[in-house]
Amino acid sequence: MRSTVPQVTFKTRVRNEALGGPNPFEWKDLTSDDVFKGKNVVVFSLPGAFTPTCSTSHLPRFEELYDEFTAQGVDAVVCLSVNDAFVMFQWGKSQNAQNVFLLPDGNGDFTRQMGMLVKKDNLGFGMRSWRYAMYVEDGSITKMFSEEGFQDDAPADPFEVSDADTMLAYLKQR
Repeated sequence: MRSTVPQVTFKTRVRNEALGGPNPFEWKDLTSDDVFKGKNVVVFSLPGAFTPTCSTSHLPRFEELYDEFTAQGVDAVVCLSVNDAFVMFQWGKSQNAQNVFLLPDGNGDFTRQMGMLVKKDNLGFGMRSWRYAMYVEDGSITKMFSEEGFQDDAPADPFEVSDADTMLAYLKQR
């Protein structure tokens, strides 16, 4: 397991009212340091926006428990997926995500360097992230919860240990 987060650049979109028009967004690069340096961050990574477990359980529960995470000294809760910035933005809107930061890993660079990139060709998804959650302190990974059965074209999508409640319980007992 890695001891630190990979150093990558994430391609994100941010609102800029000065642009006007129906799509007032512009590209903004975020580095790993922008996301993690000097912060305590809970990250959960999932196979894809708009997919069933991710939309009905994974993201909503982290959103629901956000205040409890911050009460444990967490500065940010980040949802990472190998999806582009446009998909992550629309998914966030559809989920009414107000607190969890949806971080697009469109090229899969972060996920690949984490050793968590898997083929999901059996579902027509291509390369995606394995489901996991981690606690990161100033760029150092201090706890990792990775689902069992890591493999390409996994026949199942386990969701047992990367959930919000498992992470919160870990933080409360530290």
